[in-house]
Amino acid sequence: MVQKAKLEIACFNLAATLIAQKNGADRVEFCDGILVGGITPDSAETELAKASLQIDLYVMIRPRGGNFVYSESEFQQMKSDILAFKKIPVDGFVFGILNEDHSVNMVQNQELVQLAHPIPCTFHRAFDEVTDAFQSLEEIIECGFQTILTSGQKPNVMDGVNQLQELVKIANNRITIMPGGGLRSSNIEHIQQLTQAVFYHSSAITSEGEVPNPFEIQELKSKLK
Repeated sequence: MVQKAKLEIACFNLAATLIAQKNGADRVEFCDGILVGGITPDSAETELAKASLQIDLYVMIRPRGGNFVYSESEFQQMKSDILAFKKIPVDGFVFGILNEDHSVNMVQNQELVQLAHPIPCTFHRAFDEVTDAFQSLEEIIECGFQTILTSGQKPNVMDGVNQLQELVKIANNRITIMPGGGLRSSNIEHIQQLTQAVFYHSSAITSEGEVPNPFEIQELKSKLK
């Protein structure tokens, strides 16, 4: 029996996580800093979210907005955040570290994945900035990540759909390729049809503010096969 594809909703506050759960999300990616694409959330709020949810809660580990090359003190901060969130415990971590030349920082990513173990890790949209997507795919698998969140190295999933299709094919179930970035109920069927991905990511925010639209979550979920 083929399993139905799943939906992750990016949430930027506690209210959003509850809306996501109530309207059919399979998982929450929890973060702060919507204007910079997500940073590490407050630990107390994360603890509240975890206590309120029956679905999985993945937490962003990103000390600041901007690029994905981190100083030694920022890297140490990421390590201490992972250890703190493990105590809650959260269900997954979301992060990604690059080198100055836009290649995957194997050493630092591997260290964080090992520190997070046995909690699974997603390599986030830092992937969309790597120079060689297919070499980076292999390196991210080698680091021990279980998922890559990507728009196919384009501003949104519609523009990146061909790359997403290729990534899913080459990944060949060794890692989950999760399309995200401009994913909406209006295009999710098209993206699924072409990519055959098994997990999808959206903020489901359709107006001003930081809260997902309940009907958009329902629509996204209902269109997945």
